[in-house]
Amino acid sequence: MSFTPTQSKQKLTFEQFLQQYPDDGRYELVDGEIVRILATRQHDDIADFITKRFDREVDRLNLNYKVSGRIMITTLTKNGKEQGRFPDVSVVNLDVWRANRSAYSALREPLQLAVEVVSTNWEDDYIDKLDEYQRLGIFEYWIVDYLAIGSRDYLGNPKIPTIFVYQLNERVYQVTAFRGSDRIVSPTFPELELTVDEILGV
Repeated sequence: MSFTPTQSKQKLTFEQFLQQYPDDGRYELVDGEIVRILATRQHDDIADFITKRFDREVDRLNLNYKVSGRIMITTLTKNGKEQGRFPDVSVVNLDVWRANRSAYSALREPLQLAVEVVSTNWEDDYIDKLDEYQRLGIFEYWIVDYLAIGSRDYLGNPKIPTIFVYQLNERVYQVTAFRGSDRIVSPTFPELELTVDEILGV
């Protein structure tokens, strides 16, 4: 997934971003600028596959969640700057989602789970969004580095495709790394039967 800033002279607030949101794709608000999100087909296939597996768990266990790849959230940087983020997969409590059904899909409340599928701008997922999602209080955060393009500090040497699952514990994320045939352990979906290899094989 790559990011292309659009032309914008002034720094936008989140509300202004929503008002000016283009209708020809996916965008985020980053440092006050509208940034277009461009993803490869493989990236989208992986996000869609995870969405379907989460949806299957919600239906199977009759869980009170909505799963979507179309939910915008507002986050704050450590400097208090509003960002508009668009996770590849979002899981939100149905009561939160339905509290104001006439509103646009942008949420200020924390998601239950957010998934980011890593692309060339890997620092955004590993550093910026990690910090913002932790600050917002998103309970669970997956980083799906299917191409192993993050740094060796995260992936080791040699670099291996990895899925990192962060769980909020007393406002701080605790991380577990999964690789190969590992079954991914999800606090939100504890009965989920899904391995890293299954996702990589999409």
